[in-house]
Amino acid sequence: MPVLETALPALLLWGILGYLLGSIPFGLVLTRAMGLGNLRDIGSGNIGTTNVLRTGSKKAAALTLLLDGGKGAAAVLLARAFAGEDAVQLAGFAAFIGHCFPVWLGFKGGKGVATFLGLWLALFWPVGVACCLTWLAAAAITRISSMGALTAAVASPFWALLLGHRAGVILAVLLAAIVLIRHHANISRIVKGEEPKIGQK
Repeated sequence: MPVLETALPALLLWGILGYLLGSIPFGLVLTRAMGLGNLRDIGSGNIGTTNVLRTGSKKAAALTLLLDGGKGAAAVLLARAFAGEDAVQLAGFAAFIGHCFPVWLGFKGGKGVATFLGLWLALFWPVGVACCLTWLAAAAITRISSMGALTAAVASPFWALLLGHRAGVILAVLLAAIVLIRHHANISRIVKGEEPKIGQK
């Protein structure tokens, strides 16, 4: 856990700014702007990259991935430019919460994977890279996208410890717990052997 060095009002401000940044539903905005329909009426109704891909537009999905990851990174980098590491972690965490539970969408947002990876790449890039590689490896081995996300999230506290970012371990545990909660339906399907595999229609 980082040393508390930022005044409470400033911490509150960074939490609010991080949340508002994270709550921008880029997937929803992009699909509407590109004439792909209402994302809430497509597939799972989720605002994340996987569901955007179900519109048939790889361009929209790639942009959603970049922007959802970018807002997590932006929250971290902005806070780091003007405040201490306690505010940095809070802003990143708040951006993640904003993506998963955006006030504009009745607190029904995405599952947070892209934002999770983006904030870690900005917060402490070795952990971010390790999580990305973990996601790729698990997804390649199991051919299940959600398994890659779950494995990367669960591994993140261990990566933080092993790669020398002990101050981020508690943050990693909190983020991983929320990723698991947001993927409860996927976990149920994985256990039943019903989770769709990559490339499966």
